[in-house]
Amino acid sequence: VQLVQSGGGLVQPGGSLTLSCAASGFTIADYAIGWVRQAPGKARQGVACISHREKDTYYAHSAKGRFTISSNTDNGTVYLQMTNLKPEDTAVYYCAADPVCWIVSNDYTYWGQGTQVAVSS
Repeated sequence: VQLVQSGGGLVQPGGSLTLSCAASGFTIADYAIGWVRQAPGKARQGVACISHREKDTYYAHSAKGRFTISSNTDNGTVYLQMTNLKPEDTAVYYCAADPVCWIVSNDYTYWGQGTQVAVSS
């Protein structure tokens, strides 16, 4: 099982970024895939999750209206589109997989390698 992330980087406040998470070794249609971020000195925070079994998406309050999680089950990739980025969105972003979504406790079984997102002028 492997989750390989791409995307991220430096963006100005108000800008946009899209993160990708390519899964291999399992079928994402059988799993929930979440995005979790960790800012320096802070605990990991669930951002969004897509549950393919429940056909539903979940967002943290800080992400609602600005972030969109989506997936392509044909190529096993999950995306996080981030708009109107703010300096407080600066963090390492991880994708993670589990049979269910974990927005609060982040108890995912499989994790990607993480990718840095920096929002600064």
